[in-house]
Amino acid sequence: MTDTSATDHLTVVRHPLVQHKLTLMREKETSTAVFRQLLREISQLLAYEITREMELTTRRIETPVQPMDAPVLAGKKLALISILRAGNGLLDGVLELIPSARVGFVGLYRDEETLEPVQYYFKVPTELEDRLVIAVDPMLATGNSSVAAIDLLKQAGAKNIRFLCLLAAPEGVARMKEAHPDVPIVTASLDDSLNEKGYIVPGLGDAGDRMFGTK
Repeated sequence: MTDTSATDHLTVVRHPLVQHKLTLMREKETSTAVFRQLLREISQLLAYEITREMELTTRRIETPVQPMDAPVLAGKKLALISILRAGNGLLDGVLELIPSARVGFVGLYRDEETLEPVQYYFKVPTELEDRLVIAVDPMLATGNSSVAAIDLLKQAGAKNIRFLCLLAAPEGVARMKEAHPDVPIVTASLDDSLNEKGYIVPGLGDAGDRMFGTK
């Protein structure tokens, strides 16, 4: 089994630990506490993949043995953008891995009749044009909310954007590719389809509800 499968637009992380944790999250009997912990753990594993191509420079340091030119991240601190509310579950895990990241929030909810996104909040770091921007949301379903969030980030100046999700539906991937072909997607699974309510199948239900214990 390879760790990843990728096209220019979509990378599916097939690492055994990612797939095992995802299976536990899919199970309907998994408790809220365990679901939340698994989401934090899997987000860190996915973050390794989405940050793989970050630029490096060198800095002169002193080891206990001798001086050396050692690799360090180049440029401004990256920006993590949580698409509320479920994005916060991924955000927490990635922040543990990259605690110096700047953080922003995009508040969108899906109108259950039209399935279209409605904006209610937007607060992001400054100088997005000079930062790697990683937008996080566990579910890429219809793609409408994700496209709307990326629209807002580009309007705020972001140029180098990546999208991190736990699950993706083919419909959502196609929608994102059509609207934002320059934004690569990293996910743990490309599932089968969407049902009539716009939920990913087989999916894991509503990630926000399962994370926060709401219905």
